[in-house]
Amino acid sequence: MEDNSRAGKALAGFLIKYHSKQLDSIILSPDARIHYPLHIDFAELMDENPHLANLIFSQPIEYLSIFDESAIWAQKVMFEDFKKFENASVKDYVHVRINVFGSPLECPETFPSIGLVRVKHRGILLTLKGTVIRSGAVKMIEGEKIYECRICKHRFKVHPEVETGNSIPKPTFCPSQNCESTRFQIVEDNKICHDYQEIKIQEIKAGDDVIVTGVLTAKWSSDMKGVRCDLDPVLIANHVRRMNELKSGIDIPDDVILKFKQFWSEFKDAPLKGRNAILRGICPQVFGLFTVKLAVALTLIGGVQHVRCFWDKSSWGVSFASGTGKSQFLKFAAKLSNRSVITTGLGSTSAGLTVTAVKDGGEWMLEAGALVLADGGLCCIDEFDSMRVHDRATIHEAMEQQTISVAKAGLVTTLSTRTIVFGATNPKGHYDPDQSLSVNTTLSGPLLSRFDIVLVLLDTKNPDWDAVVSSHILSEQAEPGKDNSDENLTNIWPLPLLRRYIHFVKGYFRPVLTKEAEKVISSYYQLQRRSATHNAARTTVRMLESLIRLAQAHARLMFRNEVTRLDAITAILCIESSMTTSAIVDSVGNALHSNFAENPDEEYAKQERLIVEKLSCIDEFPGINMGEDEPVA
Repeated sequence: MEDNSRAGKALAGFLIKYHSKQLDSIILSPDARIHYPLHIDFAELMDENPHLANLIFSQPIEYLSIFDESAIWAQKVMFEDFKKFENASVKDYVHVRINVFGSPLECPETFPSIGLVRVKHRGILLTLKGTVIRSGAVKMIEGEKIYECRICKHRFKVHPEVETGNSIPKPTFCPSQNCESTRFQIVEDNKICHDYQEIKIQEIKAGDDVIVTGVLTAKWSSDMKGVRCDLDPVLIANHVRRMNELKSGIDIPDDVILKFKQFWSEFKDAPLKGRNAILRGICPQVFGLFTVKLAVALTLIGGVQHVRCFWDKSSWGVSFASGTGKSQFLKFAAKLSNRSVITTGLGSTSAGLTVTAVKDGGEWMLEAGALVLADGGLCCIDEFDSMRVHDRATIHEAMEQQTISVAKAGLVTTLSTRTIVFGATNPKGHYDPDQSLSVNTTLSGPLLSRFDIVLVLLDTKNPDWDAVVSSHILSEQAEPGKDNSDENLTNIWPLPLLRRYIHFVKGYFRPVLTKEAEKVISSYYQLQRRSATHNAARTTVRMLESLIRLAQAHARLMFRNEVTRLDAITAILCIESSMTTSAIVDSVGNALHSNFAENPDEEYAKQERLIVEKLSCIDEFPGINMGEDEPVA
């Protein structure tokens, strides 16, 4: 007891020294019935008092409660300075929350993967990283009961046991010294309750949702009749840290950033040739498909995040015809993203794409679907048209508002779906070019309009294209094991370098539209609104938003903070590839047969002139020479 008292005073001194501002806020808070958290860093405690830090790590059940009591004692010490304030008071319900992230405890032994948790981890301060896949309702449980010994009148607290379903056991002996009584009574005038919630986490690839620090124990599974009763591992959480907004993703050294800058200085006179050198690294095993690779890059990079938005909203899809490489693109895009989920329209679990309520151990819990699990990353959905009925009703909100509103089985909440969506599907029967996308895909017009780019890959018979593709495949087989991993950025970029580049431009550049770019985008949108027939669902105001996002993404891809006319025209060309029946430029052609131009800057100048000629019927564009090729900035 004396050691515990000494430890409590030392911990209180630590809190007063390093966390006086938090204690001030708690003392001045008006409501004395609320449970207040007091956040500390384990690394700070380790530097101040290594012995106490080790005790908390090795005996957390005992010393975390001492830490909570020391927070009350620290308030009492500081209260003298706050007596003049009317609402100031010492709060009895303060809980110290310990963040071990970035501390010496962040090591494989105390920070294991979920699949490596063993019995040896029981009883220590353990930290796990994972994705929340199920969450139950917030319930209220009795946090403690105060018993009084009938013989010596000693009062003591008894806390609930997670192992037995949070029930509070009856004491079997008096903890007071020199008392062997087994007779107790409950003190009814002091009932303390806590909010309580169960969540289930699983281990997936990089980009996890939460880091949970707590004490590992086990509890008996539901004692339902006819069901085997097992012990399930449980982590009693002390500290939970959400990682979606905090993760840095990929570490990019300064020398790599310098190489990016040198790369663009080499291509300052032919910027599109430099851009295409980057795009060739996307799914390099698939020959050609320039339009698809550009679409993948732009949607992964995304537009500029606005204050009213939660996330850069970008979507790409839909792909047709078997054998067009759509599955390879989905898998490669998933590798490029820090966080990704690959699934089908039916979903990998009962939750499907969005969310569902499931009964677990007699209680209802929410189970996250693919879009929720991919929050903050990329969701690749094959067979997009095979969605469940409840997904079709909720996916519109998920893609438009970046959230899913849930009201199922008494569980009411809103979940984030701030994700890029790549969708792929096949047509229903033979693709009919005279019909709209909605008819060919059985996907509704409002849903299709939520995609920024919709590419139709038609495997038409083209002998010239077939000869080029077959020659490429044969030449690849003739030079197996060709090494593209060198640091020469003029070659095909390796996957790790592409990941770093996309992550860097997405976080570093926030391009702003120039007046000229605004004029091009506005004129194109007005023209499409006037001429749209079959693709009316694609020419809503969402098309204007898509054009802006794509232009901003292209400026980022081009290593710029300004959206120029080139970016606006490129965004239009991407949208043109989606407009199967109302395109204004006939030269775009089938996306499946789109190849990398030998001189992309000259090719762009021709395409720009064609688009400007079409848009000139609305307005004149200053600074554009309609007669001659102009140099591309």
